[in-house]
Amino acid sequence: MADSPPAPPDVLREGWYHTGDGAYMDEAGYVFIVDRLKDMIVTGGENVYSAEVENALTQHPAVASGAVIGVPDDTYGERVHAIVILKPGTTATAGELREHCKTLIAGYKAPRTTKFVTELPLSPAGKILKRELRKPHWQDKNRAVN
Repeated sequence: MADSPPAPPDVLREGWYHTGDGAYMDEAGYVFIVDRLKDMIVTGGENVYSAEVENALTQHPAVASGAVIGVPDDTYGERVHAIVILKPGTTATAGELREHCKTLIAGYKAPRTTKFVTELPLSPAGKILKRELRKPHWQDKNRAVN
């Protein structure tokens, strides 16, 4: 059996393996993974986990699929932005989706802007490539957080 390749040096710190996942532990000691930290949006000093917003979005009957990213915002640092594919034969507006999300999550987490598309960039494993969705919004910035 071949040896496993060593972990990249940036994930091993002081004996801990840092996965890049955001999580919390409940009172009983159970750990719940919430989202990838690089996908967390900081808007107006509040942390927004894209997975939570995506879950709310996809509960709307017209939404087939979607992704949520942070885009630059001069007032709040980042703005919650949704990229949505609608189900064939359905319609929805950005305002309708925002109001729908506000019934399920805190208002500051609901997408402030929405782009409707017919497809999302996918990895060979079928995962949405959020870095590709973020790229046009951050390309003229010195860093990928505002």
